[in-house]
Amino acid sequence: MTTALPTTNVPTENPAPALKREVGLWGAVMMGLGSILGTGVFVSIAIATDAAGPAVVAAIAVAAVVAIFNGLSSAQLAAAHPVSGGTYEYGYRLLQPWLGFTAGWTFLWAKSASAATAALGLAGAIGHLIGWESFFTRVIIAEAVVVGLTLLILGGIRRSNRANMVMVGLTLVALTGLVVGGLATAWAKQSQNLWPLLVPVREGLEPWAGFWQACALMFVAFTGYGRIATLAEEVQRPRQTIPRAVIVTLLLSMLLYIAVGYVAIAAIGAPRFAAAIRTGTAPLQLVASEVGSQPLEILVAVGALTALVGVSLNLVLGLSRVALAMARRRDLPVYFAEVDGERGSPDRATWLVAVLVMGLVAVGNVTMTWSLSAFAVLIYYAITNLAALRLPAEQRLFPPVLAVCGLASCLGLAFWVERQVWVAGLIVIALGLVWHWGIAGRLSPASLD
Repeated sequence: MTTALPTTNVPTENPAPALKREVGLWGAVMMGLGSILGTGVFVSIAIATDAAGPAVVAAIAVAAVVAIFNGLSSAQLAAAHPVSGGTYEYGYRLLQPWLGFTAGWTFLWAKSASAATAALGLAGAIGHLIGWESFFTRVIIAEAVVVGLTLLILGGIRRSNRANMVMVGLTLVALTGLVVGGLATAWAKQSQNLWPLLVPVREGLEPWAGFWQACALMFVAFTGYGRIATLAEEVQRPRQTIPRAVIVTLLLSMLLYIAVGYVAIAAIGAPRFAAAIRTGTAPLQLVASEVGSQPLEILVAVGALTALVGVSLNLVLGLSRVALAMARRRDLPVYFAEVDGERGSPDRATWLVAVLVMGLVAVGNVTMTWSLSAFAVLIYYAITNLAALRLPAEQRLFPPVLAVCGLASCLGLAFWVERQVWVAGLIVIALGLVWHWGIAGRLSPASLD
């Protein structure tokens, strides 16, 4: 005799213990900044410079505009549906189950790779300071970082939020010091280093192709605002707090990215700045050594460490909430849907994410996943905008034209990354859908109540 399995799409409003609403406006902003001001500002500006040359400053501005479109769509969706899971949940509720699954699937593998990259970057910085720079010791340190941050998260959202505020504060001080300290040098050298504008550093890349590729890479550097939406079940007064937090986060990060990008390129030139990422030199520390004193170099080094800790923490935290939502619908095993009743923390989902990130850390390659993550994240936010267009009129906070602009820009930028990257990304998405329809779909119908 067989027993019927539960339905695939178990409503998220089940009797399971709810997550605690403990995060206010500035806590949400700091969580967003903690996700944005990490690998993005300390790594991806240099990677994008390799593609676009001095035009990376304009690419940052374009990417920020695209991020604002997507951030406003994310904000109104999270305000209307304040539950953990982000676009994974919105896709299920407003579109089709397979689109919701695709959003969760792309988010998990793209952001897990980003978390692994941040952990490896942090391990490299620590290893350089203590003289342990071999491949093996770097991986061991990165694995220890992931375990340590996981234990911090399991201590509860309040402790994680406080730690995040300290780390983001230190990072902001370091980046502000770099901009202020380098402004005079940048102003004096801008005429020779910012012109001609549209000249890729990387050989064999057409200027406009490099520019749009840089826009795609820099968009990923802004997507930490999505952390606010994935924590919607833990934010106080989500309908008011989430849109405000997303907008404030994006405006602050946009201004800071443009300032850092301008100072870096104008002060030392695009070729030297881009070459730093290929030679293993920390790009912003190279800028600091050119424009400032040793204390400024130390300040930037400390800022890099705190930023990479912060982005690793926020990525693991956000990924665990998406894994929780997927397990609630049985797109992942239901074992991972349990929430600790006393602390309101999804312990099993958090450990699942930690194991996934640790597996990627073991590969030890910090560059191979960046463009693939860019493609996946752009697909994820294309689904976000599509879901925003399906919101009932009474739940909309912004005109539908903003979601249309976000959808068009995401799909357009996604296919400006290198061809082999987006082909590989489509294959990974297809494999996930085969599993979703062929295995999970056999357990129960894939329809919402």
